[in-house]
Amino acid sequence: MLHSDSLIFDMDGTLWDNVNSYVISWNKGLENRGYQKQVTRDNILGLMGKEARVMLQSIIPDATAHEQDLLFDAVIEEYQLLLADMNPVIYEGVLAGLKQLSEKYPLFLLSNCEEGGLVNFMHHTKTTPLFIDYMEHGMNLMPKHHNLRLLMEKYGLNAPVYIGDTDSDSDQSMMAGVPFVYVSYGFGVTDKYSLKFDSFTALTAYFLNQ
Repeated sequence: MLHSDSLIFDMDGTLWDNVNSYVISWNKGLENRGYQKQVTRDNILGLMGKEARVMLQSIIPDATAHEQDLLFDAVIEEYQLLLADMNPVIYEGVLAGLKQLSEKYPLFLLSNCEEGGLVNFMHHTKTTPLFIDYMEHGMNLMPKHHNLRLLMEKYGLNAPVYIGDTDSDSDQSMMAGVPFVYVSYGFGVTDKYSLKFDSFTALTAYFLNQ
């Protein structure tokens, strides 16, 4: 059994699927910046969990870093306009499970999203009071393993786990020296994990019974 003193969650593919909103935002951003291309859900799915620069390099590889930054600003602006009307799929058991887990563990969020992305998630799902803190790639442009270590040092976490859905999540956890908990219902596939769950309900039951 994996004994933990805190749970750190990825967002996309772990707690919800908001890819359709991201596709709309990317396509409107591309249009606004004058690009004659569009992305599909499959395009974005293949990039989920990646840092912004990696996504931009994949979508507009011939653009300069400055041009990529301008596109990303346009995408974020369009996403902000969508917030009131977006309809993400919150995975079954997530809202009830987070509430139960928060009564036993300090909960944290850690994502490669833009600055403010996790705040938008918490506001939309009304889960802000359940989390102690969060770290986003957009806050410091650093990789997940670095930000995992920041959370551990800031809060004196001795035995956290990182809960995510991709192979890169697993790699980043390993680099931070944190056990990785894989949820198989998300966007990615990996065979490198300390624990695997096929539903959030099963994950919740496991950690509640520790």
